Amino acid sequence: MVNTQGEIKEEITIPPYEGRSVLLKPGDELFIIDVDGKQVGDFVCFNRNDLSEFVSPVHMRASLGSIRLKVGDPLYSNKRRPLMTFIEDTVGKHDFFFPACDYYRYKVDYDQDDHPNCHDNLKNALAVYGLGDKPVPDPINLFMNNVLDEAGDYEIHEPLSKPGDYVRLKALEEVVVACATCSQDMAPVNGWNVTSLKMQVMELS
Repeated sequence: MVNTQGEIKEEITIPPYEGRSVLLKPGDELFIIDVDGKQVGDFVCFNRNDLSEFVSPVHMRASLGSIRLKVGDPLYSNKRRPLMTFIEDTVGKHDFFFPACDYYRYKVDYDQDDHPNCHDNLKNALAVYGLGDKPVPDPINLFMNNVLDEAGDYEIHEPLSKPGDYVRLKALEEVVVACATCSQDMAPVNGWNVTSLKMQVMELS
């Protein structure tokens, strides 16, 4: 449990190779906790009252002028409005450049026909709130550790997160968020081992 002032409204465990969703009211705070360490979480967010609006990494990169996610950054939507704010971080290294893995990622690159993937897990999680027919936006990949080499190419390293590390976000609108435990177990993305994440929704006192 993360120590903070307020009441836990809801606590959701996201098992390995799965996704979960939750509804947040304006002012609610969401903790996403890496239970065992080195686990990436693919995170998406929709405006509950305008489902055509969602957190968009490409718009975030433009509005922030950065590919680094930092404490205090707004999570900008495809309409260039902040839907949430990134307010606390015990890790300091995340990614909002890569898309979610999908069927084709595993089929084309690994010749796997039935490997779990974040795209489908996010879609299933969003369906709980009636968003299953919506295209899955590109995610923010929490705890993902990508670095640029001297040539400007990306290298994927194991996450820096340790057991109990977390990020904390504040909802500015009524939003539906979904998070999936990244399913990649054939590369260093999750330290070669897919484990659980936890979401805690806090109503602050």
